[in-house]
Amino acid sequence: MNIRLRLTIMSFFQFYVWGAWLLTIGTYCLNAKGWGFDKFGAIFSTLALSSLFMPALTGIIADRWLNAEKLYGILHILYGAILFYVPKVNDPDTLYYVIFAAMICYMPTISLSNAISYSILKSRNYDVIKVFPPIRVFGTIGFIAAMWTTNLSGSKDNSTQFLIAAVGAIALGIYAFTLPKCPPPKLISKEAGIIEQLGFKAFKLFGNYKMALFFIFSMLLGAALQLTNMYGDSFLSGFENVPAYESSFVVKYSTIILSISQMSETLFILTIPFFLKRFGIKTVMLFAMLAWVLRFGLFAFGDPSVIGTLLIILSCIVYGMAFDFFNISGSLFVETTTDHSIRASAQGLFMMMTNGIGAWLGSIVSSWVIGKYFILPNGNSDWNGIWLSFAAYALVVGIFFAIMFRHKHDPTKVGAIQH
Repeated sequence: MNIRLRLTIMSFFQFYVWGAWLLTIGTYCLNAKGWGFDKFGAIFSTLALSSLFMPALTGIIADRWLNAEKLYGILHILYGAILFYVPKVNDPDTLYYVIFAAMICYMPTISLSNAISYSILKSRNYDVIKVFPPIRVFGTIGFIAAMWTTNLSGSKDNSTQFLIAAVGAIALGIYAFTLPKCPPPKLISKEAGIIEQLGFKAFKLFGNYKMALFFIFSMLLGAALQLTNMYGDSFLSGFENVPAYESSFVVKYSTIILSISQMSETLFILTIPFFLKRFGIKTVMLFAMLAWVLRFGLFAFGDPSVIGTLLIILSCIVYGMAFDFFNISGSLFVETTTDHSIRASAQGLFMMMTNGIGAWLGSIVSSWVIGKYFILPNGNSDWNGIWLSFAAYALVVGIFFAIMFRHKHDPTKVGAIQH
């Protein structure tokens, strides 16, 4: 089988086994189980907690002791085995530890899948810059396919969604052992201390005012990145309690509607080079922050009516700009403004601030705020108020970023990174 096809299959299932439950676990916990927002927020925060330490630890293992494809396969098999246990869990405190264990196994496989692809493609003299992006796009397609599978199989509010992911993960883990070998490069000096190996040298960037400000705002915006993943399907599925909407398309196919967000993501990726070249990183990041305001604001007024459905769809389209313009432009900012000796560590720090600390704070704080201020006397959630509060937060972050962050656009550096 063609090696690019084999890597495409890996990329597809890498995100399929996550997309099967990521956007619908909120519906499962909040709507089906009836657990509180505080309990669900803690469960969802395990994604961020595991991102703080597992990618770095598994990176060291793959760099020094164990073939990357073997480590990748082992982690996916463990991830699938843990998910098989979810249907037996009937209380949120236990589910917290089960999902945490699953995320400890899954989150590092995202970076490992990239490392495996790079290693195999380079060993066969492929142009990674040209060949890898089309392979990675199938990861997003896999995520979308999983969302559709969960929705169309009637699994979005029950534990079958985790079984779908479990079967796919174990199959992917076994498949990984058939991939070409990716032995440890052992490029890390034996004299390097644990601090250097974990990328902590990059923390010296906090001594630079501009970089410190950038990482702080990355954390603040990172708090908003997972909010619609956390609550989006629960919000749309909740309209089944409104008699006029209980059989509506939005309620029945909420997960499929939300998959438009991932479709939009694949399209906006293609526009980034133009926007970066034309406007610069700061402006592009401001576009992202404005897009987050629109993402939440449009949700606030969305419902299963004709106009309301159009607002929801428009919100999903805006998501592509909100997510991609921040993550990719932010990564390019780090790439063009840090010393080459700590560039990889700086990228890891950027991810830690956004998908680690920021996402953890977003999960915990948002669930606390909703539970304290947006639960109506009848026990229902004030989703209009919830989404508007998120929109206001994104707007405030954007305004302070525009005022406080100073960066001069250099089109030549953008071109250098592209080539």
